[in-house]
Amino acid sequence: MDKKIIIGAVVAVIAIIGIGAFALGGQGTHRAPDELVTCVAAHGEEPEFGFDPMHGWGYHDSGTEPLIQSTLLKRDANNTFVNDLATNYTISSDYKQYTVDIRDDVKFTDGNKLTAKDVAFSYNKSKELGEGADLSSLKEVKAEGDTKVVFVLNKSDSTFINKLTDVGIVPEANYDVNNYGKNPIGSGPYKLVQWDKGQQFILEKNPDYYGKQPYFKKITNLFLEPDAAFAAVKKGNVDIAEVPVAYANETVNGYHMEYFDSIDVRGISLPTQNNTGKTIGADNTTYGNNVTSDPAIREALNVGINRQKLVEGSLNGFGNVSYNGVASQLPWAYNSTFKDSNVNEAKNILSNAGWKDTNGDGIVDKNGKPASFSIYYNTKASERQAIAVAVAEQAKEIGIDIKPVGGSWDDMDPIKYQEGIVWGFGSADPIELKHQYDSRVAGEGYDNPEILNDSSVDSSIDSAMSQETNASYATWSQAAQKANSHYPFIWIGTMDYTYFVDNTLNISNSTHLIYPHGGDIWGNIYDWKRIDNNQTKK
Repeated sequence: MDKKIIIGAVVAVIAIIGIGAFALGGQGTHRAPDELVTCVAAHGEEPEFGFDPMHGWGYHDSGTEPLIQSTLLKRDANNTFVNDLATNYTISSDYKQYTVDIRDDVKFTDGNKLTAKDVAFSYNKSKELGEGADLSSLKEVKAEGDTKVVFVLNKSDSTFINKLTDVGIVPEANYDVNNYGKNPIGSGPYKLVQWDKGQQFILEKNPDYYGKQPYFKKITNLFLEPDAAFAAVKKGNVDIAEVPVAYANETVNGYHMEYFDSIDVRGISLPTQNNTGKTIGADNTTYGNNVTSDPAIREALNVGINRQKLVEGSLNGFGNVSYNGVASQLPWAYNSTFKDSNVNEAKNILSNAGWKDTNGDGIVDKNGKPASFSIYYNTKASERQAIAVAVAEQAKEIGIDIKPVGGSWDDMDPIKYQEGIVWGFGSADPIELKHQYDSRVAGEGYDNPEILNDSSVDSSIDSAMSQETNASYATWSQAAQKANSHYPFIWIGTMDYTYFVDNTLNISNSTHLIYPHGGDIWGNIYDWKRIDNNQTKK
């Protein structure tokens, strides 16, 4: 789910100017075959606090590759857990204790040995700051000797296994919460050698890395807006550039397009409660909407819109329709029973609930109140704007007036529980469903923005968390089905990630990890290589 804390610093025009001579200058810069220049937004653009996992670097909805730091576990291309620092782990039968044995041959880039104390410190600090992985189930972490870490939870939580992929390990001895991100010390495959804020960061291979050594010795990643990134591709100044789906049908000599299926779904929240002036959450934010609180409005929109047209238009065809917000690749996915694109049925639903067009303006009303509300979108995400505008156009056909409104997350914070918002979700950790639907977290940050209140959903979530991981998937699916029976979102579809890739590169599409919300092209960096080792890029 979107989090503007930690990872969300917006790159301004000045960033383009700052590296213009390099990225847009026309002649480019010579680089060796084992040097890579990229312009990708893995982890969600430039990290505001630098490359610090305690502030969320390396975490973006379930275990992306932090590059600079190690994690206890990783995921492979089959979404299976594999060891990184861990050599073994055991889980208690009540899912309240996780014990992890770690390697004893790992050093940080400052030469100091990584021990269980560093792991315990990293998790405790991450929980304290609360800016990355969801560690709400964690009571304490203890180091037992140099190679054993014990996680004690405050409740049963079979999803906690996912958190072992989510936190990059930092050194306890010299960690500084205010400065670590600028000069990070880690034990991952790369080390940071330069960060020009607003412009680029440069990584070099860590020669002491214990795992499979990547081919590329140096990576320079540029921070560019989409237009500038595409211009850099046309100039031949980058090896890889992430571009919005609007550019995905373009062709550039010397490059091919790589398409990555994702579990990153777009959906519009529909507040389920009336607006009575009451507030919710630590920020005492007003919640509710007197139009979308009517179940008929929410159901009519879900039945009446045409998702296939939205995917073809708003996502340029690079995505898949979603009726329930659970990507088909996930083991708790299910098929929704309702059908969309049925304008007449949508009109009947409204009419039966007392929504009529009493003044002939094409918009239905009830008790003198027109069926009108706003949908907000982040102006930095072109596909979200396209979704908001297209949904508004389709809604008119069934008699609902929707006003698309663009803004920043700061603009949307005060009204995110009152109006529709175009959200992005997508995690390989089923705990995401708790954040989307559990009434006990409603109104906390970006959790349950629709303020759904269904105790049976909460009960299913609790049951799933106390079950063995594989067995829990059916219960997680049940929780999602119960929640979506209230139509708290207009789910649109999952979106593809699209990259221009230089023809001299092989980034091993077949071994890429599952793409969560935010994406992570770096997940299989160990498998990347230059196809023609004798070719020097310009």
